[in-house]
Amino acid sequence: MEFDFEKESKKPVIMKILIDVFIWIAQIAAVIFLAYFIIYYALEKTNMIGISMESTLYDDDPIIINKFSYRFNDPKRFDVVVFKQSGKEHSYYNIKRIYGLPGETIQIIDDNIYINGEIIEDIVKAEPMANYGLAGEAITLEENEYFVLGDNRNNSEDSRFASLGNITKDEIIGKAFLRLSPFNFVNKLNLKQENQEED
Repeated sequence: MEFDFEKESKKPVIMKILIDVFIWIAQIAAVIFLAYFIIYYALEKTNMIGISMESTLYDDDPIIINKFSYRFNDPKRFDVVVFKQSGKEHSYYNIKRIYGLPGETIQIIDDNIYINGEIIEDIVKAEPMANYGLAGEAITLEENEYFVLGDNRNNSEDSRFASLGNITKDEIIGKAFLRLSPFNFVNKLNLKQENQEED
């Protein structure tokens, strides 16, 4: 009986090629999955539209949104959030800073922001407000509502006005995380303490 040694010696080579092809396909699938996860669940790039967040963010500043930040934690006071309101006149991403949290009562009196009857200390440098809008009267937020303001108080369409109103958690896309150019963390920009140190 003759034995085909050449045929036998090809089997390991074919197996190695098949294993290499399988690993290559698995790596491509992993990269595609990771890219999908990052784009849809973790990070997204957008641009600031308008002047409502000056001097923190300026028109057309490129921003990275951390979309993962609120999957396990609720937004906090003073977080800069990116949101999109369905059914409103604006269909683009909006960027504002949170002041009122769910269940709280917010009111603006003599340029002071009151939460549940007590003045809160603002962390950003902002001009005195010329128009308190709806917040001139006490507003009690629902369990999933947030009251937001732009840092450029006199040039911002925010929760003080019925055209935007309070936002809900399911409208929040994520936290404004990084400003790409010039590079900085958004939560480090335009803080009172930093401005005072520079003066």
